[in-house]
Amino acid sequence: MKRLTFFCLLLLSWNLGFAQSSELKKIQTSLPQIRDSLKYVDALNRMAILLYEKNVDSTFYYTRIAREIADRHDYKKGRADAMNNLGIFFDIKGNFQMALKYYNKGYTEYKKLKDSVNCVQSLMNIGMVYQEMGKYDRSLQRYELAFRQSKKLRNDSIRSLVIYNYLLSYPKQFSKDSTCYYIDIAKQIATKYKDERTLVAINQLVADDLISHGKRDEGLALLKETITTAIDKKLFYVSMDMLIDMGKQLETTNPEQSIAYFKQALSIAESNDYIYYSEILMRKLFEIYDARGEYATAAIFSKKLIEIHDKEAALNSESGIDYIDYALKDEQVKSLENRYSYQLTLSILACVAFILAISMIFSIRKHLQRTKEQNSQMKKALSALEHSQADNTRMMRIVAHDLRNPIGGIYSLASMMLEEPDRTEEDRAMLDLMKTSGQNSLDLVDNLLQLQFSSEQLKKEPVDIAEMLKYCVALLKSKADVKQQQLSLEIVPATVTASREKLWRVVSNLIANAIKFSPNGAKIKIKMMPKKQGVRILVKDEGIGIPAEMGEKIFDLFTEAKRPGTAGEQPFGMGLAISKQIVEAHNGKIWFENNASSGTTFYIDLPFT
Repeated sequence: MKRLTFFCLLLLSWNLGFAQSSELKKIQTSLPQIRDSLKYVDALNRMAILLYEKNVDSTFYYTRIAREIADRHDYKKGRADAMNNLGIFFDIKGNFQMALKYYNKGYTEYKKLKDSVNCVQSLMNIGMVYQEMGKYDRSLQRYELAFRQSKKLRNDSIRSLVIYNYLLSYPKQFSKDSTCYYIDIAKQIATKYKDERTLVAINQLVADDLISHGKRDEGLALLKETITTAIDKKLFYVSMDMLIDMGKQLETTNPEQSIAYFKQALSIAESNDYIYYSEILMRKLFEIYDARGEYATAAIFSKKLIEIHDKEAALNSESGIDYIDYALKDEQVKSLENRYSYQLTLSILACVAFILAISMIFSIRKHLQRTKEQNSQMKKALSALEHSQADNTRMMRIVAHDLRNPIGGIYSLASMMLEEPDRTEEDRAMLDLMKTSGQNSLDLVDNLLQLQFSSEQLKKEPVDIAEMLKYCVALLKSKADVKQQQLSLEIVPATVTASREKLWRVVSNLIANAIKFSPNGAKIKIKMMPKKQGVRILVKDEGIGIPAEMGEKIFDLFTEAKRPGTAGEQPFGMGLAISKQIVEAHNGKIWFENNASSGTTFYIDLPFT
């Protein structure tokens, strides 16, 4: 959940102002009369932070102007606040990499200014983004640092929010006594500064603590009272997590009341255009009604979920390109343009990619026209459809193949620039991001090239499975060595009639997954076992395992059941789906079992013919 992320950002940056609407009107009215450039920057940044809930695009607009003026006048505080606002913008948009980048830039600027209050705020923001990305170790590290530094602040207004978010995000880091102690401290600070919003939010912590320690009725009563208070005070964003919390608390004991709270939260989210929460609540209600067999009601929320996905796609289509273009030019190209000419190279590659895309569009359009002409007779409809499908598959592969050149060019250029010894850490961070994105794009193109084939298309030949496994292990040993992992191989003589390249891809994918999802120093076992009419291959790891709820989804082509590896490796979710297609095209079978202690074992059964 987002919890109080953006609410906190608002309070921390701007000293707990409550009359936002009236203040916004006052600033807008006074803006034309401001003659001092630095005060003008402060006013623009303030407007940006006040507008984020109403229109996040306006936040971006005013922040961009504020930053440009701050840069011209070398106004460091204004630039730091603009960095923080850009972090908020990208965080709301769900672009966590960019949010992390700008929050970190804001932290660096605040540190130079010795602004300890905003340094603590930035550390907490970074911790929140890492939590949203699933990087919990890094998140916990930033939270702990913000928590320690908040104790030293002369102006301790921020400390209550750090305590609140730390307790809400990682309650298991605190014992029962220390939880009560820090809740009491947070209350005292919020009371001292007359911070009504934080006091309301802290009551949710108190309620959850009561419930978790056996005082369920008392905790639920307090949580209900807190929800009423938040809504009465029009703290709608703050109330979202409270309503969801109450819904989950009542799921097993009072399902109908639980649904009522989820629906109330959805109504508020839709009224205020909280897309993130709307999506969570629609999915939750769909799952509840689907599980109860009320498929008509479930279909209503399923339809709403599709509509909100379309809305997100439309927003990204309309505004995402400009924002990312701004970020890339402003943060990557601008810092290097005086020393390097690679911007021209990137522009040429972009033009080439655009021309290729236009060519493909015209080619596909031409193909569709030919297909329509060939469909004049009904008895040829089936053969024309099959021909069209084959052409579309080939076209997709051509597009994917041709995209490798511009993407590979960007990847190579970033790699070469990283090898230059005199680059700053900031340049290296940006170039490393470009290189990683390029590699991920190349991997995705490779996966697309493997899609859509039939058993008849496979070029089969006698394949020595033992030799193939030796080759796979040898190729992937370097990856395992990076994580100090041991690959062991047990083989038996076996030859099957198959596509060598396709089977190699399946086994390589399973071993690579075992490496990706196993911790440093783990042992990975690859073994062959003879069967009466074929051979069995197994890949056993000591990794993070596969949760039961993901088990039925991991072989789906566009599955959501994907997680980053133990070292943060990027997943695409296509590898196992492609592997399943390949194995079944060989009349084989692929499945997995979770190990008794830890990790997972994947099995492949292949017939001799």
